[in-house]
Order: sequence, then structure tokens, then C-alpha cells
Amino acid sequence: MPLLKLDDVEQASHRALVSHGARDDTAGLVARAIRVAESNGNRICGLYYLESYCKQLETGRINGIVEPMVTVDRPGAVRVDGRLGFAQSAFAAGLPVAIASARTNGICGMSVEHTHTCTSLGYFTEQFACAGLLAIGATNATPRVSPPGGSTPVLGTNPIAMAVPDSSGGVAFQFDFSTSAVALGKITMAAAAGDKIPLGWAVDADGHPTTDPQAALDGSLVSAGGYKGYGIGLMVEVLAAALTGCRLSVDVPPLKTPDGQPHDLGQFYVVVDPTSYSGAGFHERILALGESIVGQPGARLPGADRVPTDPVEVEDDVWKLVLGLAAG
Repeated sequence: MPLLKLDDVEQASHRALVSHGARDDTAGLVARAIRVAESNGNRICGLYYLESYCKQLETGRINGIVEPMVTVDRPGAVRVDGRLGFAQSAFAAGLPVAIASARTNGICGMSVEHTHTCTSLGYFTEQFACAGLLAIGATNATPRVSPPGGSTPVLGTNPIAMAVPDSSGGVAFQFDFSTSAVALGKITMAAAAGDKIPLGWAVDADGHPTTDPQAALDGSLVSAGGYKGYGIGLMVEVLAAALTGCRLSVDVPPLKTPDGQPHDLGQFYVVVDPTSYSGAGFHERILALGESIVGQPGARLPGADRVPTDPVEVEDDVWKLVLGLAAG
């Protein structure tokens, strides 16, 4: 398994995306997201997705050259129409507008509409935190989660993310997790490797708990925490689909297949300037909160003091595929 510098990962990803039809600046934004995912050990949202991006660029399922449109019809309401392109480029177009809006108004909502899957939601909320703003993000996906007591998927894994700023331009802590018991990618990777999955992750098509990843893929995932996680998943659905005017999870086509309708997904971000509310007291309380947690042996704040890994390990077959994609 080769050790690769993040620069090499990013540059190869960029070449692959451009050679399959993405605009140079758009490819750069997506390649950067891949780099960050790999540096954080988030393989599901890193190079694992590159082949899918390239194939869907070729078929036109992703528009790799479109220019996102940003509108602000009301103060504090920022809307970005991704025009069926990449979420990374749509977010980048709206980011400075949302930052300015939150600082002016104290809070704003940013709706990112009609895009490809954003993969790692925390990648985006973290950018707000690095600008000194607290951010909560939500998005949905293909129907994979059945309601408690049911067996028919109606919700996506519906992740929610939150990033909290520190007082020096960094991130005090952050989290990004699916509201299903596990991310779908972990089950697809288990199926590809021929591994079993733990009980409690999924049910088969008849609603019975299963350890077979293929039976899980043919059935449905379950919500984390039972009905409590199901309620949070519903909240994410409202934010990501109803508020953005994009697809409900039940209408979202498969994400990784080369052909088919564009994803047409939405993300919604609540962005808060904490100085507009508790002022300097915000950071004092965040610091006190962190100390109350990390002072306990074995306890930690999620996503705090994260140090990117460089170089990173990449499987030989994955890197060979990346180089092939980069060659066109």
C-alpha cells in the first residue's frame, strides 16, 4: 500500500476531473475536498468517490462547467442554485455572501440547491467555523432508512454536521454524522470486502435484523437511537429537501451509478455570528465546556485538535485507478 503526499492526491484528482469534463476551477474545488477527506481518514468521501464523479461527468449526470447562481432576496436568506453541478462549487460561490450576511445580521440561513451529493458535510461547516462563525448543516440522500417498525426506506442517511469556532480562527470542536445507525458507505465497503456487519445497523427486506451487508443493501438501514434518531432524520429531511425545494430522499436516484437523473440534492446551513449574542462570553463558555470534558481521562471533544495526515496510505488498486482516470 503506497504512501502518497496529499499534494499528489489533490493534483491527480484535479487532472482526472478536468480530463472527464469539469471546468478547471470547479475541478480544483472538488479535488481539494477529496484531499481533505483523505487527510482526515474519511476514505468514503475521498478517492473512493473519484471514479463516480468522472463517470457522471462523462454521461452529463453532473454539469462540470456550470456557474452557480447566488441570490439574496431577503437579508439573512442566502440561496445558491448549483444548477445540477458539484456541491463544492455551489458552496464556494455562496460562502463569502453567507459570511457577510451572518456578520451583518447576526445569523443567516444558506440554502444550497440542485447539486450533486456533497459527500462530507463537515467539510463545509468547518469553513464557516474557520471564519469565526458557528454553523449547522444538513443534507439528505437516496432512501436507505426505514421508519421504526417499518421495512421500506423513506429517508436517506441524512447527515447533520456542526462546527464551533474557537477564538483564534480555528475550530473548537465539530461533528459530522449520519442519522442512520451507520453511514451507507461502510455497508457497501463491507459488501465489497465480503465482511459481515454488526447487528443493529440494518434490516433485510422483510424487516429482520441482519449481519449480511448485501441483505442490508437490499433492505434498509435503521436510525441511530431508534425513534430519537428517526426524529432527527426527519428534521434533516425538512431542512435539506423542503427548505431547499430539492428532492425528498424517497425521490433521490442512486448516487453512484453513471447514468440516470441528476441528484438534485440540497444542503441547508444555519450560520451564526456568536459575537452578536453572547459576545466574548461565547468563547469563555466554549473553553470551559471543553475543559470539563477533556479533563476526564479518556474523554474528548469531537473533531478538536485534528491534525491532517500527510502522507496518507492509499490501496494499490485505488491509486492505479486514479492514475488511469487522470490520464484521461
